[in-house]
Amino acid sequence: MTNLVLRTMALASLLLLSACASTDTNNPADPFEGFNRSMYSVNKALDKAVLRPAAKAYDTVVPGVVDERIDNALANVGELGNMGNSLLQLKFKKFAISTGRLLINSTFGLAGLFDPATPLGLARQDEDFGQTLAYWGIGDGPYLMLPGLGPSTLRDLVGRPADAQVGISENVDHVPTRNTVLGLDVLNTRQDLFPLEGHLEEALDEYAFVRDAYLQRRQFLIHDGAPPQPALEDDCDPAYDDC
Repeated sequence: MTNLVLRTMALASLLLLSACASTDTNNPADPFEGFNRSMYSVNKALDKAVLRPAAKAYDTVVPGVVDERIDNALANVGELGNMGNSLLQLKFKKFAISTGRLLINSTFGLAGLFDPATPLGLARQDEDFGQTLAYWGIGDGPYLMLPGLGPSTLRDLVGRPADAQVGISENVDHVPTRNTVLGLDVLNTRQDLFPLEGHLEEALDEYAFVRDAYLQRRQFLIHDGAPPQPALEDDCDPAYDDC
């Protein structure tokens, strides 16, 4: 479970950079903002003291080509979760694509070390149990920033244990192997964030930037890239009859 939680935290941080920053401190989705801001500071301190230095060392020691093979192999295992959640959401096309990716990359891609499926037109489909719960009508719940877990909503937090059941580190009995895979997963993911760190530093309100971008990205994933557009305010002048 820890493996998936840490990977979700890092990936959410990466994806947040595609959204706009906000300085609004009265977001109704964030009723526990005071607590969440404190936890954000805790997570940032932990990253600065432990995770970032370890990822820097990993980046220095591990050659780029090896790092890419590790990233591909970890992503290949993730296809199991994509397949299961696609089925639960009745997204049969996505299920077929994820199944094809797993079969092709596990065979021609040498156990997932290479990704021949993408050039063949089978792009990765990101599906998780939080999205499945949303598909079946479960609301977001409050936004949460938890120590060691990073940004989430109550719904996504509930969904993480289900996703964890298909991770390598949760299904390998050999403890040294399990811990090695977990460590590689965390370090590899944190390493991917290095080129994007400057964007966070430029945000007027770093916490709000992370929160709003995480929530927007989740809506993007839940609605398969086409989230509903917010309603526009009525600019009509009531003095006119055609309003």
